[in-house]
Parts: sequence; structure tokens; C-alpha cells
Amino acid sequence: MSIVFYYAPMSNASRVHASLAELGVKHETVQYDLQKGEHKNPEFLALNPNAKVPTVVIDGTPVFESVAIQLALGERYGVEKGVWPEAGTPERLKATTWLVWGQVSLMGTMFKYISNTADYVPAALHSAPQAEQAMKDIHDLLGILEGHLAKNAYLAGERFTLADLDLVGCMQWAIYMCKLDMAVYPKTAAWVANVSARPSMKTEG
Repeated sequence: MSIVFYYAPMSNASRVHASLAELGVKHETVQYDLQKGEHKNPEFLALNPNAKVPTVVIDGTPVFESVAIQLALGERYGVEKGVWPEAGTPERLKATTWLVWGQVSLMGTMFKYISNTADYVPAALHSAPQAEQAMKDIHDLLGILEGHLAKNAYLAGERFTLADLDLVGCMQWAIYMCKLDMAVYPKTAAWVANVSARPSMKTEG
């Protein structure tokens, strides 16, 4: 078994770094300086033609896109460690569903809001109506998450999985960037605090 983890600090790779810490699997790390364009070297492009982190190489096979990486880590190592449901169970279906929901539905909508409000995006490209609609959609999605967590301790049911770790990692960033008032979502706020307290979430990658 071998894992090589390519990352940059304070990037999307942080969630994968937390998963590797949670799993406790031995791995090699390769840090890139994105500002210097180190992720565009020919060796890395051969692994990930998108020139993005995170990327992992598991037993010689490159895996990129954070959801694909989380699924690969969960399926290969997480079941034994008790942080990913077994194949064929309802919990596996739920964990997979919420993992993808977090990245596609929730984070996709949050990026739409941020792209229309953030200082690092030229003001000429901002659209107040799009930002307003995106924020409304964000609250609709958070209402869905709140309803689910009102009935379940974690995303897949009563047991923590890597899906919780992944989505909370996104939520931490989104709460700050979108200036979300989580007081109106008490179940979600409590879940975020609970998962954020895990030692694996204190690591940085």
C-alpha cells in the first residue's frame, strides 16, 4: 500500500488532509507553492492534467477531484477504520449522497454567491441580483440540511463518516466567506461544532 498526497496549504486539499489524519494511514506528502506555479510542472500534469490540488496517487494510480478522493479513501481504508459505511448498506448510500450534495449543490451555490460579492473578484463582474438569489438558495439548502440533522446525528445516520468531515470542512469556509448566521440553524451549528472538534480537523494541508 502506498499513498502520495499532493497539496497546498489553505486550499481545497485541507479536507483530504483531514481525512488522511482521520484514517491514520501512512502516506507521503508533496507540497506545492501555487503562487510559483509548481503545480504546473510536467511531472504533476502527468498525474492531474487539471493542474489542481488535491491529488493523490494510490498504489500508483492517480486520483483527482476531492469527492473522488474522499470516496476512494473511504472505500479502501475507511470501512476498516469505522469511518465509512460498508458497501451495500443504506448508510453507504446516504454517505455518498450527502458527500456529493455538499460539493455540487451547497458549495456550488456558495461559490456563485462568493463570485458575485468577494473582494478578489473585480467589482465589474459582480451582480447584486445573482448574489441575492444565490443567498436565498443557500438558505434553502441549509434548511434541507437542518431538517436532516434534526433527525440524524450525522449525515449517514447515527455514526460519523468522512462525509461529515468533508462537508464540515466546506461549511467552516463558507460560514466565514458568506457571513452566515448559523444561529437560525441550531442543529447544523451543533453538528459543525461537534465535527470541528475532532483532532483530525485541527490538521492543515
